[in-house]
Amino acid sequence: MSTERTLARGLYFEDLEVGWKVRTPGRTITEADIVAFAGLSGDYTPLHTDAEYARGTIFGERIAHGLLGLSIASGLATRLGFLEETVEAFTGLEWKFRAPIRIGDTIHAEIEVVQKRSTPDGRAGFVVFQVQVLNQRGEVTQKGQWTLLVRARGA
Repeated sequence: MSTERTLARGLYFEDLEVGWKVRTPGRTITEADIVAFAGLSGDYTPLHTDAEYARGTIFGERIAHGLLGLSIASGLATRLGFLEETVEAFTGLEWKFRAPIRIGDTIHAEIEVVQKRSTPDGRAGFVVFQVQVLNQRGEVTQKGQWTLLVRARGA
């Protein structure tokens, strides 16, 4: 995985070549994260918010909302800086939830550019990133593709 380019701020369409890879830092999921996400989203599903209920599920304990994992992965990618001030829009998402994210899990994302397509006017381009969210055991908890509209240099 490339790490030298992660220090660059605001990579342009031309900078993001197919095969370019980065790994985000990790972040440990806490009970406070789950409670805050439930409050923000309004999703108080007992699997996430009721310890007694969750004990009786296949997971045996409360787990993070799937969308919380996705949101944190997006934030971890943003922390790297390569999306700063050059991303015009998040235009597409194809996503799979593969395994639970538990309280105390530390997740990170691995991101790879898999496709690029310039806009007709050449002022920007669509970049498709293959993203995997992994826990501290290396298990893929979520994966899919994000499509972003990225500004071209000089646009």
